[in-house]
Amino acid sequence: MRLLLIVNERAASGKHAGSLPRILEALAARGVSAEAATTLPGGRTASLVGAADLSGYDGLVAVGGDGTLFEVLNGLLQHAPEARPPLGVVPLGTGNAFSKDLGLADRDWRAAVDKLTRGSTFRVDVGHAATPSDAFHFLNIIGLGLPVAAGQVANRLKWAGPGAYTLGTLWQLRRLRTVPLRLRLDGRPLERDGLLIEASNSRYTGTHFLIAPAARLDDGLLDVTLVAGLTRRRLLRLLPTVYSGGHLRFEEVSTWQVRELCIDAPADLPLSVDGELRGTSPVTIRCLPRAVEMFC
Repeated sequence: MRLLLIVNERAASGKHAGSLPRILEALAARGVSAEAATTLPGGRTASLVGAADLSGYDGLVAVGGDGTLFEVLNGLLQHAPEARPPLGVVPLGTGNAFSKDLGLADRDWRAAVDKLTRGSTFRVDVGHAATPSDAFHFLNIIGLGLPVAAGQVANRLKWAGPGAYTLGTLWQLRRLRTVPLRLRLDGRPLERDGLLIEASNSRYTGTHFLIAPAARLDDGLLDVTLVAGLTRRRLLRLLPTVYSGGHLRFEEVSTWQVRELCIDAPADLPLSVDGELRGTSPVTIRCLPRAVEMFC
């Protein structure tokens, strides 16, 4: 078995940069040949992966968090379908939400190595988003409103590890505001004011928030969650329930399962995509069923 590792040495503020030699050693002990390349700043990692010769590799592995996996995914999908090796992940980032749906805990590189060397794979859905000036794929979530504001703060709190997103959300409670949204859910029009809207391919956001408990990686659907306007006190009651999925019991929370979601708003609003800021509304989001093979 031969693997290509794309390593984000700055993931989680570089806290786990020393794990790479141990990962390579563990792979070698199991007879796996592994080569490592480091990520590039400024969103150029996707281009790096897209230009790489992946022939001869049995797997492509993102070593980092959700943002690293996002970049590697977008590079992988620049290759023809028949030239794409299975995708894997070693969750060493600030946010490792998607990895939880693969049964991987934060920073558990040993369990990730077990999955890689076992060689079992399955096909997962991929989200595709198109804005007037950009197009990209995602594995975890895309959203706007509170997720963006929380993510902006979390990116400045990477020292806090997986708790950074929670701290970012709490910080943003001081300036809540709803946004008038024009939606199309599989072609059905809907207008709502929302504090946040999120389309989820996997269950978790920011590692620990169980935003979409019904989401499945291979069901051909995106799980849409919209939280309407609510008071700060009401939101403080809702927030602790998100860890268990209990927020779905609140009347201010609406959910749908769709193949396509269109979001428009009065002004261009930044989008949060797999823990990173990428593009602005309006956006059309589609589910591409079982588009990528992943180690499981």
